[in-house]
Amino acid sequence: MAIFGYHASHEQFKPSVLLEYVQAADQAGFSRISCSDHFHPWSDRQGESGYAWSWLGAAMQATPLTFGVVCAPGQRYHPAIIAQAAATLAEMFPQRFWVALGSGQALNEQITGDFWPEKNVRNLRLKECADVMRALWTGETVTHYGLVSVEAAKLYTRPAIAPLIIGAAITPPTAQWLGSWADGLITISQPYEKLKQVVEAFRRGGGEGKPMYLKVQMSYAADEETTLQGAFDQWRTNIFQSPVLSDLRHPQQFEAIAEFVKPEDMYKYVRISADPQQHIAWLKQDIELGFNELYLHNVNREQQAFIEVFGKQVIPALSRIKEGATI
Repeated sequence: MAIFGYHASHEQFKPSVLLEYVQAADQAGFSRISCSDHFHPWSDRQGESGYAWSWLGAAMQATPLTFGVVCAPGQRYHPAIIAQAAATLAEMFPQRFWVALGSGQALNEQITGDFWPEKNVRNLRLKECADVMRALWTGETVTHYGLVSVEAAKLYTRPAIAPLIIGAAITPPTAQWLGSWADGLITISQPYEKLKQVVEAFRRGGGEGKPMYLKVQMSYAADEETTLQGAFDQWRTNIFQSPVLSDLRHPQQFEAIAEFVKPEDMYKYVRISADPQQHIAWLKQDIELGFNELYLHNVNREQQAFIEVFGKQVIPALSRIKEGATI
C-alpha cells in the first residue's frame, strides 16, 4: 500500500511556518514528511532557506509522523557529522527517520570555496560517505582516506536500528548505480515513460524489492489560473535538466536561465491542475509503477487549502483504489 507524505519546502517558507504546515498535514491525514537540506533557495522569489537539521528535531517532537531529509555529504558536510546528526534523531525517534543522500548542487555546496568536482567524482565521493556513515552506525572506529578523510571517528550515541540510507536519483544511470548499494530510491515526478525508465534502472541495478519514494512536484489551488501562475512564480527556475541545475552557483543564475520560460511551459515539468480528480489519476499511475511512499510538493504558496483538500479528497480516494474500490 502506498503511503502519502507532505513535502516541507525550506526554500519557500520560514521554519516556523513549515512547522504549522506539518502539524496541519498530520491532522489532515498525511503520514509522512520530507524535506531538503539547502543553504540557498533556487530563486529570490522563493526567498527562504532554514536549516533543516535544526527544524527536524522540533517538527518530529511536534508530530508523530515519520520524517526524511535529502542531503549531500562530502563537501559542505563531513559524513561523520551527518552520521551523528542522523543517529541522534533516530535514537530520539526510533524508526521515524530516514536520510536520503545525493551528490549535491553547487548552489549549496560551493559555499565552502572548495573545488566543485564532476558528477562521476561526486558519485564516488557520495558512496564513500555512505560507507563511512554505515560503519559509524555499527559502532566501528573509522579511519578512511579517500575523496573524504576520516580519522579515528567513533559514534557513542547510536540508535538501536540505524536509519535507512535512501539514494537520490533523477536519471536512469544514477538510479541503476544506486540500486547496488542504497537501501531505497527517491526520485522526482517526470513524464510517465521517463519515470518508468528510472524505476526499471533502479530495479535492474539491484533495487528489486527495495522501497521507492517519489517527490511529486505539483501545483494545486482553487482555480486553474492561480494554480498555473503559482507554479510559474515559484518553480520556473527548477525545471532544467540535472547537469544544469547541479552546476549553477547562485540563485541569480537560476533566475537568468529561467528568463525565457513562459507560464505554459510549466505544464511539461509540474503536474498543474485545479481538479483533484486529475491529481488522483496521476498519483494512481505512480502507485502502479511501484512507489511505496509519495511525497506531495505543492510548489505554489497556497499550502493550507492544498493540505485540506488532499486530506479530504485525494488520499482517501487513493486508499479506496488500493482496496479495490472505484472512485
